[in-house]
Parts: sequence; structure tokens; C-alpha cells
Amino acid sequence: MNAPFHARAGLRDPFTAFVCDDATADMLRPVAVEHGWSPEKVHKGGLRNAVQSLSVSASPNILFVDMSESADPLNDINALAEVCEPGTIVIAAGQVNDVRLYRDLIASGIHDYLLKPFTVDHLRDTFAHAQAILSGPRGESQADKPHVMATVVGVRGGVGASTVATSLAWLLGEKAHRSTALLDLDVHFGTGALALDLEPGRGLTDAIENPSRIDGLFIERAMVRANERLSVLSAEAPINQPLMTDGTAFFQLQEEMRNAFESTVLDLPRHMLIQFPHLVHDAHVAVVVSELTLAATRDTIRILAWLKSNAPQTKVIVVANRVPSGGALEISRKDFEQSIERPVDIVFTDDGKVAAQAAKLGKPMAEIAGGKGAQPFLTLFNMVLSHASEDGAAGDPKNAVGAKSLVDSLKTMLAKKPIEAKAA
Repeated sequence: MNAPFHARAGLRDPFTAFVCDDATADMLRPVAVEHGWSPEKVHKGGLRNAVQSLSVSASPNILFVDMSESADPLNDINALAEVCEPGTIVIAAGQVNDVRLYRDLIASGIHDYLLKPFTVDHLRDTFAHAQAILSGPRGESQADKPHVMATVVGVRGGVGASTVATSLAWLLGEKAHRSTALLDLDVHFGTGALALDLEPGRGLTDAIENPSRIDGLFIERAMVRANERLSVLSAEAPINQPLMTDGTAFFQLQEEMRNAFESTVLDLPRHMLIQFPHLVHDAHVAVVVSELTLAATRDTIRILAWLKSNAPQTKVIVVANRVPSGGALEISRKDFEQSIERPVDIVFTDDGKVAAQAAKLGKPMAEIAGGKGAQPFLTLFNMVLSHASEDGAAGDPKNAVGAKSLVDSLKTMLAKKPIEAKAA
């Protein structure tokens, strides 16, 4: 309900109320007028009428529901959540003075619970706070802050693509202050949630089994929050259950995440490129994670050729990961670059201590690494934003000024020398 997804808030009615008695209605109507809302949007019927009405109509930005006649408030609020679109701020009122009920209602997603009888001032304060949330950063239009979609692909298993994807998603949230979704499409062995010390839940497997259920409300309920700006959709499906899908669920998930978040990072196993090639089509950037081995060199050549043929509009960043800081290499960086016929953009040298510390704490490596160890993550983060901004400016002239400003602001960091640093 009042989750951080307000991309389509401007298309809704600003306010609707469902009350149980005339006194509450009489108190609400003049306050609604003060805010520029229609007093006709105050309806009789309470919570049950709200569920029936919203099951066949769009949800408002702010919804006031009276639970005075509800025998089971928690179940009724959950029923409301089933029909209420994500982004709606729900304010409930009732006569039960129970702190446990209040906590349970807040945990279920409502914005506030007003104990009756309340005053006009209480109403004004609550509505003012709700409007402040709607007008905050998450209420910005996507034209002002275009969506960024990055795909991270490992050329072979074990090269550390998921580590890179998790850190990139975390940086987009922490450094760019963007609401970010991490979609881990390794359905059976995904580590997106595990790396952040989260339970993956059943959201991804439910989406694959029932693609028709995927909408904004599904995204709100299925995503697992890592922090205020980062949410994860991952899975640990039983390994005796094969992946049975035509890819519809994945495409719908991408579309809903584009509407709900400001950035999406797709952790894409390489076999998914073969099965569902269109998954990369809308990505601004493809981060290809490799290592300096003969097998990885061969597979990097093949995946770069695949991207050139199937997603020519997508900017490609080549990452050499877990490169030993000393000792003999299976293949030198120079030979690797000659073989793939392009330079390596970023090199992460192997650092087992940082990797172990990140795993123990359940945090992304970009958060744990310090000094020179953090530089390659920042370089990757800046390159992704820079490429995505250039792409947005080229595709939409309205974004040209914002894109140029963003690129200019990144020049200092992009110009720094330290490309090679420690990471895993």
C-alpha cells in the first residue's frame, strides 16, 4: 500500500475516504476541501465498502478507511491490500485502543492509525505528512529521472558476476540515491538474497508459475527489502523442479520494475541469454564479467559477439574479476585483450579477506572494501550511469540537459587513474 512505489501516482484520484458514521464524514469533508479535494469523495460504508469499491476501480493517492465496524481489522486490512494499488497511502481509523493492533497495522503497510474520537488537527497533520511523502523524491516523474537498467552476465560460472551485480545495485541506491531493484534470475542457485543476508521468499517462483499475477501490487509484496533504497527478487527453487516458462514472467517483471523503481540491475546467468535473448534488449548497459583464463577468454569472445548481434544498442563494459595480484596468470591481460579485440574496462584483483568479511556480514563487497579496494566498484558505478545517461539523452531530447549534467558531474571520478584494485 504505502510502499515506495509512486511512479504512476499522478494518474490517480488524489483522495478517497470510506467512513462508518456521519460525524466522521462531517469532519473529513471540510478538511478535504482545504486540500483541494472533492468532498464527494467521502463515502459511507467503512472498510468493507472500500474493498468492494477498489476491486473495480483505481486506488487514490491517499485513502482514508474507517475500521470501526470491522470485527477482524487485520484480516480486513489484508483484504484491502489485495485490491489496493502500490503507492497508495492508507490512513485507517478505529475505536480499538491496542498498541499491538497499531504495530500490526503499521507492519501490514498502512501509513497511520487514528484512534476515534480524533480532532480536526489530527486529521490535518496526518494528511500533511501523507502529502509530503507523495511530493518527495519518489514522487518525481520518470521523465525527470529516467530509469537505468543494467544487466550483469558472467561468461562462466564462478567468475563473480553475482558479487558485481549486488555491489552495483547497492551503489545505485546509496551513491545515486535511486530506488533500485536487484533481479536475480538464477532461479535454483541464486545468491542475490543470500549475499545480503536475506530470505529470498517465493516471489520469483510465484511469478514464473503465475505470470498473469505480475503487477505493481505483486512487485510490492514479492520484493524483499535490503534497505531503504534496495529491494531484491531472488529464489532458491527446489532443484528437483525444472524451470518451465516461456519467459513471459521475466519480461513482465522487467516492465513492472521499470515502473516501480528508478534503477534495475539484472543478474543474468549466461544460459538465459540463449533461452530468452530479449531480456537484454532494454538494458542500457551490459556488464560482462570474465577472468583471465583460456576458457573464459573463449566464452567472452562468444558473448561479446552475441551482444553485438542481439543487443547492438546496449553499451558493453568488460570486467576482469578475481585477477591474482601476483604470480603466473593462465593468460595475460594483453593476450586477453588481443583475443577479445577490445580493452578491459575494469580489473578487480583478488582479495580473499574482503570477500570473506563481506560474506560473514551479509553485505555487498562495495560496502566492505575501502580505499583502493572500493575504486573499481565506483568506476563501474560511474560508467553505468554515464552510459545510461548518454543513451537516455540520445533517445529523448528532453533528457539531454540532465544527462550532460550527470556526465559532467562524474568526470572527476572517471578521470581518476585507479582502475586496478583489490576485490573478489
